[in-house]
Amino acid sequence: MNVRKAVIPAAGFGTRFLPATKSQPKEMLTIVDTPVIQYVVEEAVAAGITDILIIISKGKHVLEDHFDRSFELEAELEAKRKFEALTWVRRIADMADIHYIRQKEMNGLGAAISLARHHVGNEPFAVLLGDTLLQSSNGVPVIGQLLDVFNRYQEAVVALEHVPLERVSRYGVVDGTAVTDDVLLIRDLVEKPEPEAAPSNLVIASRYVFTPEIFDHLLAIKPGKNGEIQLTDAMRLHVAQRPIYGLKFAGRRHDAGNKLDFIKTNITYALDRPDLHDALAAFIIETAETLKSKRKVGR
Repeated sequence: MNVRKAVIPAAGFGTRFLPATKSQPKEMLTIVDTPVIQYVVEEAVAAGITDILIIISKGKHVLEDHFDRSFELEAELEAKRKFEALTWVRRIADMADIHYIRQKEMNGLGAAISLARHHVGNEPFAVLLGDTLLQSSNGVPVIGQLLDVFNRYQEAVVALEHVPLERVSRYGVVDGTAVTDDVLLIRDLVEKPEPEAAPSNLVIASRYVFTPEIFDHLLAIKPGKNGEIQLTDAMRLHVAQRPIYGLKFAGRRHDAGNKLDFIKTNITYALDRPDLHDALAAFIIETAETLKSKRKVGR
């Protein structure tokens, strides 16, 4: 079966970005001039998926507004002959068929994904976390790289990356056997283990392709770490019955869910922009020289 649908969980409060997220969702914070959630949707669309369900919560209607038509804005841009901006605004509204469902209780990623069961039906589907950006290094969107693996094996696939051992407690960690240089057959998964208990330093990197059996596993598990329905626990049940593959994807992950990485991501994406690269690079070099001078004076 081909994957036609994607699910984007985007219901969290974003408390690490307060006060900015008091009145706007963290997924609407911008990387340069584009909201994080738009990059995620564009990744799915670039991989050929245009039926997208976004899991939201109360107060996140601005996400719906962003992907909807804005006739007043369009009329204003047309009247002022700002045709390039008009094209971009219309493209945002037309690039995908986007649906929404509310997660009424914040009880974990697994609980959020379980809400997609009716929309997905008896089909495989992709999951892209709404606050994490993955930049491809081979021209194929990262979720598209996972779809290629799914098409090969017709089994669930997750994106994987190596992280320093001291950081594994932030992630779901996998143990498995190499199938190819970049594909792993997963034997087991552990949610946010302490470094000394981690089976490896290979972690799940915010992108998944699931078969519909995952919904039954989500119903079967009990609340785990932090009293939440953990997706990793459901995946452990799945592994006991059917394979899950892991792909060490070609690209780089940017976690826009914490302040320091959010700033780094903005700089990285801005340096990729021809209209910003030279001036920003000069500023970075100048700032680095200023810091060096201050350190010398401090000595």
